[in-house]
Amino acid sequence: MSENQAPGSESPASRFPVIRRVKAGAVVGWMRGGWHDLCKSGLPSLFYGCCFATAGWLMQVVFAEAYALFAGLTTGFLLVGPFLTLGLYDLSRRIEFGMPPRLLPTLAAWRPNLPNVGLFAALLAIVLLVWARASIIVFALFFMGGLPTFGNVVHAVLTFEQLDFALVYFAVGGFFATFVFAISVIAVPLMFDRKTDAVTAAIASLVACSRNPVPLLLWGACIGILGVIGFATFFIGLIVTMPLVGHSTWYAYRDIVAPEDDDPSATATP
Repeated sequence: MSENQAPGSESPASRFPVIRRVKAGAVVGWMRGGWHDLCKSGLPSLFYGCCFATAGWLMQVVFAEAYALFAGLTTGFLLVGPFLTLGLYDLSRRIEFGMPPRLLPTLAAWRPNLPNVGLFAALLAIVLLVWARASIIVFALFFMGGLPTFGNVVHAVLTFEQLDFALVYFAVGGFFATFVFAISVIAVPLMFDRKTDAVTAAIASLVACSRNPVPLLLWGACIGILGVIGFATFFIGLIVTMPLVGHSTWYAYRDIVAPEDDDPSATATP
């Protein structure tokens, strides 16, 4: 879908998108745009933030006696964040087109391209499950002191009290997070906006990372910091930080992916 089309209009799946190079300072603009949309949307954006926070609280209750698994899932559910933020992308696009940012229409944002969004979500879910299993192994091998509480886990990770555990946990988690970030940073907005197939969207995301390593590395760091803030506040911070990430990602997508009508004959190569 081109930028001149209304949010509800239909269009065929797009060809491989033109990937632009951006400067490192563009990240500041993405964050400003994300904050603007968060303030403009208000309660609809915060609704999605509450969904993230509620998911964290529910997992804390369910896995109260299995914090090794809980830590993997609570960290890992951020890996499927690109899928969960579809509604936030819809809110940003509505604001972009001067439409009221209403919650109800965004709840079905996944429907126009359900097969490809579902396929991509399944891939992320598999990565999540593998990461959860890896997390259990890391806890079993490196965490000292018996069965940990949530506070023990947060304290050990943030203070590096158990240095071996923290380093291994960050290394393994960082590998999974980097992989998911690389294939999804613009993939889900692309599937949502242009109904692109999942494979093309993932490849386009990898191309975007290869052409903009510094800006996207900085953006990944910003996402990590916002995620840490959310967890350090026992998920309350996610109510604001996750909508901010979602809206800002929309601006990153708009900045990196050229509009379809910029050059109809152009194709991007890795």
